[in-house]
Amino acid sequence: MNKIFPLLFCLFGYLTQAQYTISGSFSPAKDYTWIIAYRINPGTQGYVADTAIKEGKFTLNIPQNAQPGTYRLVYAVPQEEFYFDVIYNGKESIELTFDIERGVSFKTSEENKIFNAYFREINGAKQRFIDFYMGGKTDTVNFKKLTKILNEVQTAYEESTSGMLANHFIMANRPYIPSSYESSEKYWQNKKDQYFKHLDLENPVLQGSGYLTDKLTTYVFTAISGKKETKADTEKVLAQNIQILNEKLKETDLLYQLHIYNTLWSNAVANKFNETSDYIFNTYLRTLANKTGNQKVIKDIELHNRLRIGAIAPDIVWKEGNTTKELSQIKGADCYVLIFWSSTCSHCLKELPDLHKKFMENSMVKVIAIGLEDNDTNWKIESAKLVGFEHVIALGKWESDYAKLYDIHQTPTYFILDKNKHIIAKPGSDKEVIEFLGGFK
Repeated sequence: MNKIFPLLFCLFGYLTQAQYTISGSFSPAKDYTWIIAYRINPGTQGYVADTAIKEGKFTLNIPQNAQPGTYRLVYAVPQEEFYFDVIYNGKESIELTFDIERGVSFKTSEENKIFNAYFREINGAKQRFIDFYMGGKTDTVNFKKLTKILNEVQTAYEESTSGMLANHFIMANRPYIPSSYESSEKYWQNKKDQYFKHLDLENPVLQGSGYLTDKLTTYVFTAISGKKETKADTEKVLAQNIQILNEKLKETDLLYQLHIYNTLWSNAVANKFNETSDYIFNTYLRTLANKTGNQKVIKDIELHNRLRIGAIAPDIVWKEGNTTKELSQIKGADCYVLIFWSSTCSHCLKELPDLHKKFMENSMVKVIAIGLEDNDTNWKIESAKLVGFEHVIALGKWESDYAKLYDIHQTPTYFILDKNKHIIAKPGSDKEVIEFLGGFK
């Protein structure tokens, strides 16, 4: 009996181990139905739990074996837009409220309360410091007061969070604080030069969070000269920032590097920095994707580049009688409209006749209609009604070469090209086609 008792005691302890929860409320309640929790890992995220949001309230039961770290709570789609992050330390439940206007706040959870309080205070102190410089002030007495506040806030939170997960972020976020007054130009340069001083890029807690990703992205896209520059000049500075970041990332895991460069590429695309996005892809991202076996990254980027605004439209070749025609060789119009449609698509059969009438009123617009078809029976009948269009048939429908080349997933899909066949617009509807082309007046 004495030998069995310790085993029973351990088993009892395991069974009664607390299971923690993340719970709270969403407002306005009617706008939210489901919530999913993921644990962020370096460069990836793993599913943890999900539950319904009923009348604005939810409770996520966190598995007992769930590891501490940053948890991403997704409440709508697309997931990469509608989420917020929380710190789960494996020692406490979290209760929060989320409001569409005010964001997230915490009723319980010391980790998250102190994390939010720190960033609120330190950002306020940094803003007053920035305002000092932006206002052109040189008062050394006031300058010393501002640096003292920054030091006190930072040091107090570093000490009070010792042993907490929040401490990793607070230590990494220590701002550059001059020891004595310096000019605005010198301050901004020193701030940039010391950007990585407290950032441990190999810290798994930081890697497993959105914080470090945001911090590195901020360095590349905002740690640039305050002077007014051309877009070309800005992109040169961005390339220099990326080169510096690359040196800092060299000792990190390749998958994490892939994640960072993919994020930088996405930001460059969103801000229409095409030279920068191409530089990131050709210099770093393609190699990392090959090394880590992530061919989908390469495929997706090549697809984007092929169809982005400004790119020359991929060529299309078709037969008209005994004549072979090519999109790249057609001339005589101010612009060209590609319409990917199908003779079995009800929306197409409704939209195309009206568009056909409009297009026939403007001889400087030429239409190439690419039919995605399983066979040519209906296509011959319907395409014959659209006289004046150049007609191409792509057998195999969604699996046809041109559906893949132009990434077509619905019909009708439109592309507008200039006279040199550069893609200048990708309207989402027939009305947008008309609007873009000025109503053909």
